[in-house]
Amino acid sequence: MKNFFLPLCFTTIVFFNANNLFAQSLDSVINIYGDNFQQEKVHLHFDKSVYNKGETIWFKAYLMAGSDVSNLSKNFYADWYDATGKLIAHNFFPVFGSSAKGQFDIPEDYASATLHLRAYTKWMLNFDSAFLFEKDIIINQPQTKNKSSVEPVTEVHLFPEGGDLVNGLNTKIAFLATNQNGNPVSIKGAIRNSKNELIDSFLTEHDGMGSFTIDKINASETYYVFWMDEFGKTGFNLLPAVKKSGAIIETQTLKNKILINIQRSADKAETLTPLYLLAHMNQQVLNKFKINLENKTSALTEINTATYPTGILQLTLFNALWQPVAERIVFVNNHQYQFNAIINTVTKGVDRRDKNIIEIDVADSAFANMSVAVTDAGLFQEKNTIVSQFLLSDDIKGKITNPSFYFENDEDSTNHFLDLVMMTHGWRRFNWDDIAKAKMPTINYPRDSDYIEIAGTASGRAFKNVEEKDFVTLILMEQDSSKQIIPIPMEQDGTFSKSGIMFFDTVNVFYRFKQKKLASKTDIDFRTNIFSAESPYLKGFNNYSFKQFDSAQLARELYFIEEQKRLEKLRSSTTLKDVIVTSRLKPKTALDVADDKYTTGAFAFEAKERVDVKSDPSAYTYLDIFKYLQSRVAGLDISPVQQTSASDAFYNVTLRGESPTMYLNEIPVDVDALVHVPMSDVIYIKIFSAPFVLATGNGLGGAIAVYTRKGDERLNNSNAQAEKKILIGYSKYKEFYSPNYSDTIKNFAPDTRTTLYWNPYVLTNAKNKKVQLEFYNNDISRKLRVVLEGINAEGKLTHIEKIIE
Repeated sequence: MKNFFLPLCFTTIVFFNANNLFAQSLDSVINIYGDNFQQEKVHLHFDKSVYNKGETIWFKAYLMAGSDVSNLSKNFYADWYDATGKLIAHNFFPVFGSSAKGQFDIPEDYASATLHLRAYTKWMLNFDSAFLFEKDIIINQPQTKNKSSVEPVTEVHLFPEGGDLVNGLNTKIAFLATNQNGNPVSIKGAIRNSKNELIDSFLTEHDGMGSFTIDKINASETYYVFWMDEFGKTGFNLLPAVKKSGAIIETQTLKNKILINIQRSADKAETLTPLYLLAHMNQQVLNKFKINLENKTSALTEINTATYPTGILQLTLFNALWQPVAERIVFVNNHQYQFNAIINTVTKGVDRRDKNIIEIDVADSAFANMSVAVTDAGLFQEKNTIVSQFLLSDDIKGKITNPSFYFENDEDSTNHFLDLVMMTHGWRRFNWDDIAKAKMPTINYPRDSDYIEIAGTASGRAFKNVEEKDFVTLILMEQDSSKQIIPIPMEQDGTFSKSGIMFFDTVNVFYRFKQKKLASKTDIDFRTNIFSAESPYLKGFNNYSFKQFDSAQLARELYFIEEQKRLEKLRSSTTLKDVIVTSRLKPKTALDVADDKYTTGAFAFEAKERVDVKSDPSAYTYLDIFKYLQSRVAGLDISPVQQTSASDAFYNVTLRGESPTMYLNEIPVDVDALVHVPMSDVIYIKIFSAPFVLATGNGLGGAIAVYTRKGDERLNNSNAQAEKKILIGYSKYKEFYSPNYSDTIKNFAPDTRTTLYWNPYVLTNAKNKKVQLEFYNNDISRKLRVVLEGINAEGKLTHIEKIIE
């Protein structure tokens, strides 16, 4: 490759005149796009890369908008397709702290080697579908000989730098060679003209990519690219047509700056002088220049990128009429995208069922939201991380092989290969015609700015004579018989809506009206904002033959399967005499029993106060929960609020001067919802001091968690007078099972878990910078891999891997 920068001297670049109204208008429109139509990006951290039939896929979704954490969406969707492209499941998860946890149970009889996932928010559907999160998950299937194996077919794609070939200009052309599955193929070849004269030769440099240069390309000539792939097959491509006039961009990325060479054709077309260069990232203009090529055909300038965020910078060259004539993307890496997180081993155990304790230490972040997976270290591990996904893959069209490779070091060769990615892949482009017309994007899918919204219209003869607004009270009864009571103001036409509601799976909805005369003469047509599957079939879906394991990784996967069969057989021959009681369990108190029965996850942690309402006969004499708690919890201050409307809160509640988060059966609610819970339904309350580290709320002011009676504990307070409907809520989430082998009874069940530990919400803050996590080894592994990923409040990322052996 020829270095076009060395023989040139710097040409003065004139900044835009402030009076250039068109340029200002262009800036304004682009910045409106960035402020009001910023596009979301998604990364999913999975517990591992390869799964067996019947296993659970555990994942955590992180959301960003531009270079910041996203606060645009409160709901997250995941569509699962089989290898034919048919939808088999549509999941719906709540977003907390710009992230969501989820899982998918692979059917026991799933027969394909891949499972396709499409993940998105509703807001993302308004923009180019190429930037939805797509992933093909490998499902381990019994190895069979494929008699009808498909031969690889190599495709070669050519990409002139800046977009076009222009007569008389020296032009660099990048190429990308792949097979029909999008996997890279090595090629070599030569460029010849119509007279069969050799112009240049080339070789693949990295992952099917490379480049070559043609000096003073001729518009009256035809150019051919002849190539041979690694399988010995040959082919050729025609170079794109050469334009008689135009301009091109050439770039070279250096530390903290980008050198830019602008060339125009020698014909000096009126529209080619002056030229304008716009540098923009994440839909925000970062720099702009006016380039005067009145008396010359090239100009060299540089952009100082020291203060730019890490990511893809777009360079667009406009002619004198502000029409785009060339575009180029470059990657800016200032190495300021990571926050400092450390994994320390407190207790190491790699023998059978040994105990491990690791400590996550985040010293430099006021708040960090992370996820941790621990697996057998011999398993196949994909090369795409939260860093490479957000900074590279999410902004690029097409498949990138091993994207995390480009962030492993800062060597010149790695940066050169990354620039080849920039030249051979598409990106998030503006429609410049729309920008020039100040046309805003068409929004067909309003963003989910809150959780589930329940809306409805009451109808019936009774509404013909309603003269004032009424209330409809919804009672949401969940599968475990826990319930939410939600009063909603209703208009005189019978319409009502309430957002910010959270429930999982399906609920029975009972409803009552304030005016009793409406009860027997009214029906409600309910609706929610839950979005149905984006597509029951994936258009243009290809059933790829995906990644191949190396022999060691394949052997490790098969070993776990065979070992599970062997241990199951061994277990079946174990008799009761093998079960040995080694010690007596300490008797549990009534509060301990309540904790075991009602609490899960972080709610099971030690609390500041625990109240056994069930055992307190005086509880039923109080009007509501807050009046009951006021004299029982030190530091809890409850003051009445003068109501100005029916939807105002009844109380202002603080815990040691901070506002605690409220939960009803571990679901976030407001004070108003708890006020309406009858004391006869309350059975257990936990009060957590600040901070209460949990995914379903910031918890910085502590938390009050209220639990109601389950189905087998219900008092005789029938809903016989209430009407009932059924609504579908968020996809039900189950907790990851992590055995505790410190139990006093030996467990002889075989343990062949490949995922030893999964925690989707590991949170730290300025007061609590360290978190300890405990897990146990299985029966097989002797070398473990810990993977930590996360994002902090400033939008900085972390990806850390640690081997325990």
